[in-house]
Amino acid sequence: MRLLSFFSGCGGLDLGFRRAGYQIVWANDNAHSVRETYKYNFPETEFCDTNINELKLEDLPDNITGIIGGPPCQSWSNAGKGGGFDDPRGKVFLTFINILKAKKPLFFVAENVKGLLAARNKESFNQIKEAFKEAGYDLWVECLNANDYEVPQNRERVIFVGFRKGLNVEYEFPEVIDNKPVVFDAIHDLQNTAVSMGQKPIINAHEYWKGGYSYIYMSRNRVLDWNKPSFTIQASGRQTSIHPSAPKMIKVEKDVFMFAPEGAHLYRRLTARECARIQTFPDDFIFRYQTLSDAYKMIGNAVPVNLSYHIALSIRRVLEEMHMWHE
Repeated sequence: MRLLSFFSGCGGLDLGFRRAGYQIVWANDNAHSVRETYKYNFPETEFCDTNINELKLEDLPDNITGIIGGPPCQSWSNAGKGGGFDDPRGKVFLTFINILKAKKPLFFVAENVKGLLAARNKESFNQIKEAFKEAGYDLWVECLNANDYEVPQNRERVIFVGFRKGLNVEYEFPEVIDNKPVVFDAIHDLQNTAVSMGQKPIINAHEYWKGGYSYIYMSRNRVLDWNKPSFTIQASGRQTSIHPSAPKMIKVEKDVFMFAPEGAHLYRRLTARECARIQTFPDDFIFRYQTLSDAYKMIGNAVPVNLSYHIALSIRRVLEEMHMWHE
């Protein structure tokens, strides 16, 4: 099953679909910092770094089964400025839909942040849904928590799934998996391999960001718990959570926390590889980057691989039931 991938990043969404038996024949992302990582891990895929708004439809592959992608989330994020469609990054969502309308694959998957469901984004959210329907697709939308799908992290994301009208599909999102992985399951074996930023890591991407902590960072406890899912992995080394070997931070007053003095030497941010483990990237997925900031950004922006995999399987089951699946 041949897929086009947009806003591919380093390939978290793509890897889940590849694991489920799909072929990613062409991928697009204009962030140059992800190019080498994507090409290294997906050598069979043609990678294009042209801005999506500058792509020509005739240059895209034909005979496509599906289109997948995670349009930029900053326009809708609770942490962002909430620009929505007034932000150029929000408008590319509509460009994605226009490509979908032109190529007419059997299905599509689009991923975005939970902030898209916020009251301030209601008009934009409805506009997106209507645009998908007008493009010729029956639509299903759900907010999924990655921890329900074998990801050791609380990460809520809005997932759009569409099947071409006329196929009469009755789609259901994948069932929640009872076994919820926690931080210990993901990174307990990596404690003695971390190195500070600037040192040569033993394991690819096993450096951790070292630097000051902003007052916003110190406004709540940032230390992970071995026996709970991770907080949402951020796309920033500076904002990355603290390794669970450290004591919990101490509350001083409202929105003010401090590190426990007796455990000051234990406070360090997660390494890039630990973040990747929590995002369910396998260790043989190699991150290639010029700066550690680029590594954290591509990992934090990715769709967790296991979440992608379960969505991919749910779509595969529909195609198999309709006798439309082929390798």
